[in-house]
Amino acid sequence: MERIIIFDTTLRDGEQAPGASLNQKEKIEVAETLAAMGVDIIEAGFPISSPGDFTAVKAVAQTVKGPVICGLARAIPKDIDAAYRAVKYAKRPRIHVFLATSKIHMKYKLKKAEDEILRLAVDSVKYAKKYCPDIEFSPEDASRSDRIFLCRVVEAVIAAGAATVNIPDTVGYAEPQEFGALIRYIMENVANIEQAVISVHCHNDLGLAVANSLEAVKNGARQVECTINGIGERAGNASMEEIVMAIDTRKDIFKDLKTGINKRKIYQASRLVSKLTGFAIAPNKAIVGSNAFRHESGIHQDGILKERSTYEIIQPEDVGFTGTGLVLGKHSGRHAFSERLKSLGFHLGPEMLDKAFARFKELADKKKEIFDDDLMTIVEEGIAVAKPVWQLEGFQVNSGTNLAPKATVTLKNKGKALSAESSGDGPVDACFKAADKIIGIKGELLDYRLEAVTKGKDALGQVNLKIKIKENIFAGRGSSTDIIEASILAYLNAVNKYAA
Repeated sequence: MERIIIFDTTLRDGEQAPGASLNQKEKIEVAETLAAMGVDIIEAGFPISSPGDFTAVKAVAQTVKGPVICGLARAIPKDIDAAYRAVKYAKRPRIHVFLATSKIHMKYKLKKAEDEILRLAVDSVKYAKKYCPDIEFSPEDASRSDRIFLCRVVEAVIAAGAATVNIPDTVGYAEPQEFGALIRYIMENVANIEQAVISVHCHNDLGLAVANSLEAVKNGARQVECTINGIGERAGNASMEEIVMAIDTRKDIFKDLKTGINKRKIYQASRLVSKLTGFAIAPNKAIVGSNAFRHESGIHQDGILKERSTYEIIQPEDVGFTGTGLVLGKHSGRHAFSERLKSLGFHLGPEMLDKAFARFKELADKKKEIFDDDLMTIVEEGIAVAKPVWQLEGFQVNSGTNLAPKATVTLKNKGKALSAESSGDGPVDACFKAADKIIGIKGELLDYRLEAVTKGKDALGQVNLKIKIKENIFAGRGSSTDIIEASILAYLNAVNKYAA
């Protein structure tokens, strides 16, 4: 079986989606989840882009074991220097250099001719090669580049030492048959093509990222660049879970091909990325959407009861979708709690386990039944700001029919409790405004979503929101059996990212 290399760029291209910013602790958690899934390469970030991104890439390189850790760089020496300084701590570092090759980019963005682009591409690969042996080169906007010139660039960078050449459909312009033909053309017209792995990086502007990626694989590409849930710039990237499951499910088409991904960890990874970024997964999203394995039609239900394969080409448990089976109650002990988390894919250190168990006990006092999704939420909530600047001490709300909502909120900062009162359009709005008075900010609420984590009247309510503070957008999440408390916790989670 020939292996398709999975190059995950959730932490780089995925995080570039507006509002998807992750802190360092969250990035490490995602990277460790990717490593546990069996991802071959993790593109941890774009080190030169900001001091925070440099530090995060460095932390991932120092912490995460297993996959190649990659840093992105423009074809500029200072970018390459920064990328290497960040990834050099990894056992297997990679520098990923990119330079546009399409006429529109060369004319309007770079203002350079073909010969100069060719020279810069070769020079940048040679420069990066001095640092480490694993160099990847991407001719940006390859799908809109002149084919003859593109092949000249690909051949030249391979000769200069690039072990992987990535062909990006940067603006999601390509159509599957066209993109497959482009990969085949490169495979047939680059003399030294056998010396490098051909990769693809497809965007979803026309909804074709996965289709284009799969067509590229059929025509010789052996690395696919993708993200969890397909998040990324604009309409996003090719979705990793869809790529993996398409190759796995359609063995008749993808003969003798496989990935190294542990499919049973797909659902957990999808959920984690959704929660940390605050990006909801559409119910009809393939593989990981809440409706992906639900059947409402009577005909479908009848077929499933008789033989699952009549309407299911993938079984829910294949991707780690376990439903919400009852597992624990308030009398459950620490050992049972720990073992259940392990079965869900969470292996916590002593400190984080203590915090999660304490949160579990608090929740168990409020709920009669604790479900798997409750447990997953408890753990995922621990992946946030390490030491919150602002913590909720208490709140009181007064509202009702023909009564203007008022709220008193008490927050703790550096051991000191501070209170403020405010009115608002509703009880949640009043609480947010009271919090703003204490903190001394003016947060603009851009998005607010409330959902029940599990079933029942005492279900854990989860709030995901986005707020704007001084032109910056921060995502926050919080959960509680009290939806107002969950809202305040989510608001403070976002505020703490601003204050950190």
